[in-house]
Amino acid sequence: MNLTRPSSFERCAAGFVAVAIALTWLLPTATAQDKRKNPTSKVFISDVSGEGEIDIGDSIQDLTKKSVYNAQGTIIQTKKADREEDKNKIFSTAVYSNGTGAYYDQDTKVEMKKFAQEPFTPNRVDMDTEPSISQTQAFVARGAVGLCNSKQVAGSSMNYSTAQGSVNIRGKKLVIQANEGETKISMLEGDSTVRAGELDMGGQTLRSGQQAIIRPGRGGAPNQVLIQSIPPSEMAALDDKVAQACMAKKTVYFEVREKKNDSSENTAANGPTAGETGTNNPDAAGNNAPISAFDGNTATNTSSVSVGEIVVIPTVPKELPVAFTVSPALLVTPGGPGSE
Repeated sequence: MNLTRPSSFERCAAGFVAVAIALTWLLPTATAQDKRKNPTSKVFISDVSGEGEIDIGDSIQDLTKKSVYNAQGTIIQTKKADREEDKNKIFSTAVYSNGTGAYYDQDTKVEMKKFAQEPFTPNRVDMDTEPSISQTQAFVARGAVGLCNSKQVAGSSMNYSTAQGSVNIRGKKLVIQANEGETKISMLEGDSTVRAGELDMGGQTLRSGQQAIIRPGRGGAPNQVLIQSIPPSEMAALDDKVAQACMAKKTVYFEVREKKNDSSENTAANGPTAGETGTNNPDAAGNNAPISAFDGNTATNTSSVSVGEIVVIPTVPKELPVAFTVSPALLVTPGGPGSE
Protein backbone atom coordinates (compact mmCIF):
# COMPACT_ATOMS: atom_id res chain seq x y z
CA MET A 1 0.00 0.00 0.00
CA ASN A 2 1.38 3.39 -1.02
CA LEU A 3 0.72 5.92 1.71
CA THR A 4 1.63 9.56 1.32
CA ARG A 5 2.21 11.91 4.21
CA PRO A 6 -0.26 14.83 4.40
CA SER A 7 1.09 18.16 3.30
CA SER A 8 1.45 21.16 5.62
CA PHE A 9 -1.67 22.75 4.08
CA GLU A 10 -3.70 19.60 4.70
CA ARG A 11 -2.54 19.40 8.30
CA CYS A 12 -3.50 23.06 8.89
CA ALA A 13 -6.91 22.54 7.27
CA ALA A 14 -7.55 19.53 9.48
CA GLY A 15 -6.60 21.58 12.53
CA PHE A 16 -9.06 24.35 11.61
CA VAL A 17 -11.84 21.80 11.15
CA ALA A 18 -11.14 20.32 14.59
CA VAL A 19 -11.25 23.76 16.20
CA ALA A 20 -14.51 24.61 14.42
CA ILE A 21 -16.12 21.39 15.63
CA ALA A 22 -14.99 22.09 19.19
CA LEU A 23 -16.44 25.61 19.06
CA THR A 24 -19.83 24.31 17.93
CA TRP A 25 -19.97 22.32 21.16
CA LEU A 26 -18.53 24.99 23.46
CA LEU A 27 -20.19 28.20 22.26
CA PRO A 28 -23.80 27.29 23.08
CA THR A 29 -22.78 26.26 26.59
CA ALA A 30 -20.82 29.48 27.15
CA THR A 31 -23.72 31.57 25.86
CA ALA A 32 -26.18 29.85 28.17
CA GLN A 33 -23.90 30.37 31.15
CA ASP A 34 -23.33 34.05 30.33
CA LYS A 35 -27.08 34.52 30.05
CA ARG A 36 -27.58 33.01 33.49
CA LYS A 37 -24.87 35.11 35.12
CA ASN A 38 -26.11 38.44 33.78
CA PRO A 39 -28.75 40.10 35.99
CA THR A 40 -32.20 40.74 34.53
CA SER A 41 -33.56 44.29 34.66
CA LYS A 42 -36.32 44.83 37.20
CA VAL A 43 -39.26 47.15 37.86
CA PHE A 44 -40.55 47.78 41.39
CA ILE A 45 -44.16 48.93 41.82
CA SER A 46 -43.89 51.46 44.63
CA ASP A 47 -47.47 52.74 44.84
CA VAL A 48 -50.90 52.01 43.39
CA SER A 49 -54.00 54.16 43.77
CA GLY A 50 -57.14 52.84 42.11
CA GLU A 51 -57.00 49.98 39.66
CA GLY A 52 -54.19 48.99 37.34
CA GLU A 53 -52.71 45.90 35.74
CA ILE A 54 -49.43 44.61 34.38
CA ASP A 55 -48.98 42.23 31.45
CA ILE A 56 -45.86 40.12 32.01
CA GLY A 57 -46.22 38.05 28.84
CA ASP A 58 -47.67 34.80 30.11
CA SER A 59 -50.24 36.41 32.40
CA ILE A 60 -51.95 39.68 33.29
CA GLN A 61 -51.96 40.60 36.97
CA ASP A 62 -53.36 43.40 39.10
CA LEU A 63 -50.80 46.01 40.08
CA THR A 64 -49.91 45.64 43.76
CA LYS A 65 -47.62 47.70 45.95
CA LYS A 66 -44.10 46.43 46.66
CA SER A 67 -44.16 43.85 43.87
CA VAL A 68 -41.26 43.25 41.48
CA TYR A 69 -41.23 42.09 37.87
CA ASN A 70 -38.72 41.62 35.07
CA ALA A 71 -38.86 44.97 33.31
CA GLN A 72 -38.40 44.03 29.66
CA GLY A 73 -41.62 43.15 27.86
CA THR A 74 -43.98 44.39 30.56
CA ILE A 75 -47.09 46.44 29.75
CA ILE A 76 -48.43 48.65 32.53
CA GLN A 77 -51.97 50.04 32.34
CA THR A 78 -54.00 52.20 34.69
CA LYS A 79 -57.77 52.40 34.69
CA LYS A 80 -59.62 55.35 33.21
CA ALA A 81 -61.47 57.45 35.77
CA ASP A 82 -65.25 57.33 35.46
CA ARG A 83 -65.68 60.86 36.80
CA GLU A 84 -63.68 64.05 36.35
CA GLU A 85 -63.25 64.45 40.11
CA ASP A 86 -61.67 61.00 40.33
CA LYS A 87 -58.86 61.60 37.83
CA ASN A 88 -56.30 62.45 40.50
CA LYS A 89 -57.22 59.35 42.51
CA ILE A 90 -56.09 56.80 39.92
CA PHE A 91 -52.35 56.41 39.28
CA SER A 92 -49.36 54.18 39.93
CA THR A 93 -45.65 54.76 40.47
CA ALA A 94 -42.70 52.51 39.71
CA VAL A 95 -38.92 52.41 39.98
CA TYR A 96 -36.75 50.72 37.37
CA SER A 97 -33.42 49.10 38.17
CA ASN A 98 -31.50 51.79 36.27
CA GLY A 99 -32.76 54.29 38.87
CA THR A 100 -35.65 55.80 36.87
CA GLY A 101 -38.75 56.75 38.82
CA ALA A 102 -42.00 56.74 36.82
CA TYR A 103 -45.48 58.11 37.43
CA TYR A 104 -48.38 56.67 35.40
CA ASP A 105 -51.49 58.83 35.27
CA GLN A 106 -55.02 57.48 34.97
CA ASP A 107 -55.90 55.89 31.60
CA THR A 108 -52.24 55.31 30.72
CA LYS A 109 -50.66 52.41 28.84
CA VAL A 110 -46.88 51.98 28.57
CA GLU A 111 -45.10 49.11 26.83
CA MET A 112 -41.48 48.41 27.80
CA LYS A 113 -40.19 47.20 24.43
CA LYS A 114 -36.60 46.82 25.59
CA PHE A 115 -34.78 47.20 28.88
CA ALA A 116 -31.27 45.78 28.74
CA GLN A 117 -28.88 46.37 31.60
CA GLU A 118 -25.26 45.39 32.16
CA PRO A 119 -23.92 44.06 35.49
CA PHE A 120 -23.83 46.69 38.22
CA THR A 121 -20.78 48.68 39.23
CA PRO A 122 -19.55 47.17 42.52
CA ASN A 123 -19.34 49.26 45.68
CA ARG A 124 -20.96 52.30 44.12
CA VAL A 125 -21.58 55.30 46.39
CA ASP A 126 -23.42 57.77 44.12
CA MET A 127 -27.02 56.58 44.19
CA ASP A 128 -28.14 59.43 41.92
CA THR A 129 -26.15 57.92 39.02
CA GLU A 130 -27.50 54.80 37.34
CA PRO A 131 -25.68 51.65 38.50
CA SER A 132 -24.71 50.37 35.05
CA ILE A 133 -25.10 50.92 31.31
CA SER A 134 -28.70 50.43 30.21
CA GLN A 135 -30.75 50.69 27.03
CA THR A 136 -34.44 51.58 27.34
CA GLN A 137 -37.03 51.61 24.55
CA ALA A 138 -40.60 52.26 25.69
CA PHE A 139 -43.84 53.04 23.86
CA VAL A 140 -46.51 55.28 25.39
CA ALA A 141 -49.71 54.13 23.73
CA ARG A 142 -51.86 56.66 25.61
CA GLY A 143 -51.98 58.72 28.76
CA ALA A 144 -49.35 60.65 30.71
CA VAL A 145 -46.00 59.49 32.12
CA GLY A 146 -43.83 61.51 34.49
CA LEU A 147 -40.16 60.51 34.64
CA CYS A 148 -37.48 61.29 37.23
CA ASN A 149 -34.21 59.84 35.95
CA SER A 150 -30.81 59.12 37.40
CA LYS A 151 -27.71 60.56 35.76
CA GLN A 152 -26.94 58.31 32.82
CA VAL A 153 -23.52 56.69 32.54
CA ALA A 154 -21.61 56.74 29.26
CA GLY A 155 -23.10 54.29 26.79
CA SER A 156 -26.66 54.39 28.12
CA SER A 157 -29.69 55.38 26.07
CA MET A 158 -33.35 56.01 26.88
CA ASN A 159 -35.97 56.44 24.18
CA TYR A 160 -39.71 56.85 24.68
CA SER A 161 -41.92 56.87 21.58
CA THR A 162 -45.58 57.55 20.81
CA ALA A 163 -47.78 57.28 17.74
CA GLN A 164 -46.57 60.71 16.56
CA GLY A 165 -42.91 60.88 17.56
CA SER A 166 -40.22 60.06 20.09
CA VAL A 167 -37.84 61.59 22.61
CA ASN A 168 -34.24 60.56 23.25
CA ILE A 169 -33.98 61.38 26.95
CA ARG A 170 -30.86 62.82 28.54
CA GLY A 171 -32.44 65.09 31.13
CA LYS A 172 -33.64 64.29 34.63
CA LYS A 173 -37.30 65.40 34.72
CA LEU A 174 -39.94 65.36 31.98
CA VAL A 175 -43.55 64.47 31.27
CA ILE A 176 -44.81 62.64 28.15
CA GLN A 177 -48.50 62.97 27.23
CA ALA A 178 -49.93 61.02 24.30
CA ASN A 179 -53.33 60.64 22.64
CA GLU A 180 -54.59 59.76 19.19
CA GLY A 181 -53.94 63.14 17.59
CA GLU A 182 -51.10 64.71 19.57
CA THR A 183 -47.99 64.10 21.62
CA LYS A 184 -46.82 66.63 24.18
CA ILE A 185 -43.36 66.38 25.76
CA SER A 186 -42.56 68.82 28.57
CA MET A 187 -38.95 69.17 29.77
CA LEU A 188 -38.72 70.31 33.38
CA GLU A 189 -35.02 69.70 34.01
CA GLY A 190 -32.22 68.89 31.57
CA ASP A 191 -32.42 68.49 27.80
CA SER A 192 -33.46 65.84 25.30
CA THR A 193 -33.93 65.37 21.56
CA VAL A 194 -37.44 65.08 20.09
CA ARG A 195 -38.24 63.60 16.70
CA ALA A 196 -41.47 63.82 14.71
CA GLY A 197 -41.65 60.22 13.56
CA GLU A 198 -39.31 57.97 11.61
CA LEU A 199 -38.74 60.53 8.82
CA ASP A 200 -37.27 63.08 11.24
CA MET A 201 -33.66 61.92 11.36
CA GLY A 202 -32.07 65.00 12.96
CA GLY A 203 -34.60 65.96 15.59
CA GLN A 204 -34.72 69.09 17.71
CA THR A 205 -33.26 69.82 21.12
CA LEU A 206 -35.77 70.34 23.94
CA ARG A 207 -34.39 72.30 26.92
CA SER A 208 -35.55 72.96 30.47
CA GLY A 209 -38.81 74.89 30.58
CA GLN A 210 -39.71 73.98 27.00
CA GLN A 211 -42.50 71.86 25.58
CA ALA A 212 -42.67 70.04 22.26
CA ILE A 213 -46.04 69.42 20.62
CA ILE A 214 -46.01 66.83 17.83
CA ARG A 215 -48.98 66.54 15.49
CA PRO A 216 -49.56 64.46 12.33
CA GLY A 217 -48.86 66.20 9.02
CA ARG A 218 -51.74 66.96 6.69
CA GLY A 219 -52.31 64.87 3.60
CA GLY A 220 -49.51 62.42 4.31
CA ALA A 221 -46.93 65.13 5.00
CA PRO A 222 -44.30 64.56 7.74
CA ASN A 223 -45.37 65.18 11.31
CA GLN A 224 -44.94 68.70 12.63
CA VAL A 225 -43.12 69.75 15.80
CA LEU A 226 -43.86 72.96 17.67
CA ILE A 227 -41.46 73.93 20.47
CA GLN A 228 -42.66 76.51 22.94
CA SER A 229 -42.27 77.52 26.57
CA ILE A 230 -44.31 75.44 28.99
CA PRO A 231 -47.56 77.37 29.62
CA PRO A 232 -47.74 78.58 33.25
CA SER A 233 -51.25 77.10 33.49
CA GLU A 234 -49.83 73.59 32.91
CA MET A 235 -46.73 73.84 35.09
CA ALA A 236 -48.31 72.88 38.42
CA ALA A 237 -49.88 69.66 37.09
CA LEU A 238 -46.67 68.68 35.27
CA ASP A 239 -44.53 69.36 38.31
CA ASP A 240 -46.83 67.22 40.47
CA LYS A 241 -46.43 64.21 38.15
CA VAL A 242 -42.65 64.49 38.18
CA ALA A 243 -42.59 65.06 41.95
CA GLN A 244 -44.41 61.77 42.55
CA ALA A 245 -41.98 59.98 40.24
CA CYS A 246 -39.06 61.43 42.21
CA MET A 247 -40.66 60.41 45.52
CA ALA A 248 -40.99 56.85 44.23
CA LYS A 249 -37.36 56.88 43.12
CA LYS A 250 -36.22 57.68 46.66
CA THR A 251 -38.02 54.75 48.28
CA VAL A 252 -35.68 52.00 47.04
CA TYR A 253 -32.38 51.30 45.37
CA PHE A 254 -31.07 48.22 43.55
CA GLU A 255 -28.11 45.96 44.12
CA VAL A 256 -26.91 42.68 42.63
CA ARG A 257 -26.53 39.72 44.93
CA GLU A 258 -25.48 36.17 44.26
CA LYS A 259 -28.23 33.60 44.25
CA LYS A 260 -27.86 29.85 44.06
CA ASN A 261 -29.79 28.39 41.14
CA ASP A 262 -30.09 24.76 40.10
CA SER A 263 -27.80 24.11 37.14
CA SER A 264 -30.62 22.29 35.37
CA GLU A 265 -32.78 25.43 35.73
CA ASN A 266 -35.33 23.65 37.89
CA THR A 267 -36.84 26.37 40.08
CA ALA A 268 -39.42 24.22 41.86
CA ALA A 269 -37.20 23.85 44.93
CA ASN A 270 -36.53 27.57 45.16
CA GLY A 271 -40.07 28.73 44.60
CA PRO A 272 -41.10 31.69 42.44
CA THR A 273 -38.91 34.74 42.11
CA ALA A 274 -40.10 38.22 42.99
CA GLY A 275 -42.88 39.45 40.75
CA GLU A 276 -43.89 35.95 39.66
CA THR A 277 -46.73 33.85 40.97
CA GLY A 278 -46.52 30.61 42.88
CA THR A 279 -48.73 28.16 44.69
CA ASN A 280 -47.06 29.09 47.97
CA ASN A 281 -48.22 32.71 47.79
CA PRO A 282 -52.04 32.88 47.78
CA ASP A 283 -53.82 36.19 48.28
CA ALA A 284 -56.94 36.80 50.36
CA ALA A 285 -59.14 35.34 47.63
CA GLY A 286 -57.02 32.21 47.33
CA ASN A 287 -55.40 33.25 44.04
CA ASN A 288 -51.67 33.32 43.46
CA ALA A 289 -50.34 36.81 44.07
CA PRO A 290 -47.06 38.50 43.05
CA ILE A 291 -44.19 37.89 45.41
CA SER A 292 -43.23 40.96 47.42
CA ALA A 293 -39.93 42.64 46.68
CA PHE A 294 -38.74 41.86 50.16
CA ASP A 295 -39.64 38.14 50.18
CA GLY A 296 -36.59 35.87 50.02
CA ASN A 297 -36.05 32.46 48.50
CA THR A 298 -33.63 29.88 49.88
CA ALA A 299 -32.06 27.43 47.47
CA THR A 300 -31.97 23.81 48.60
CA ASN A 301 -30.36 22.19 45.56
CA THR A 302 -26.84 20.88 46.01
CA SER A 303 -26.03 21.11 42.29
CA SER A 304 -26.10 24.86 41.71
CA VAL A 305 -24.29 27.79 40.15
CA SER A 306 -23.88 31.36 41.36
CA VAL A 307 -26.21 33.75 39.53
CA GLY A 308 -26.28 37.52 39.82
CA GLU A 309 -29.78 38.71 40.67
CA ILE A 310 -31.01 42.30 40.97
CA VAL A 311 -32.69 42.82 44.33
CA VAL A 312 -34.68 45.73 45.70
CA ILE A 313 -33.48 47.34 48.92
CA PRO A 314 -35.67 49.87 50.78
CA THR A 315 -33.94 53.11 51.63
CA VAL A 316 -33.48 54.28 55.20
CA PRO A 317 -33.85 57.98 56.04
CA LYS A 318 -30.51 59.67 56.64
CA GLU A 319 -31.87 61.29 59.81
CA LEU A 320 -33.99 58.94 61.87
CA PRO A 321 -36.73 60.55 63.96
CA VAL A 322 -35.62 61.38 67.50
CA ALA A 323 -37.81 59.96 70.26
CA PHE A 324 -39.22 62.64 72.53
CA THR A 325 -38.49 61.91 76.20
CA VAL A 326 -40.52 63.58 78.95
CA SER A 327 -38.60 64.47 82.08
CA PRO A 328 -40.12 63.11 85.32
CA ALA A 329 -39.92 66.63 86.72
CA LEU A 330 -42.46 67.78 84.15
CA LEU A 331 -44.99 65.11 84.97
CA VAL A 332 -48.03 66.28 86.92
CA THR A 333 -48.92 64.02 89.85
CA PRO A 334 -52.24 64.14 91.67
CA GLY A 335 -52.00 66.58 94.56
CA GLY A 336 -48.55 67.67 93.51
CA PRO A 337 -47.32 70.96 92.01
CA GLY A 338 -49.18 71.93 88.85
CA SER A 339 -52.27 69.87 89.66
CA GLU A 340 -55.61 71.55 89.99
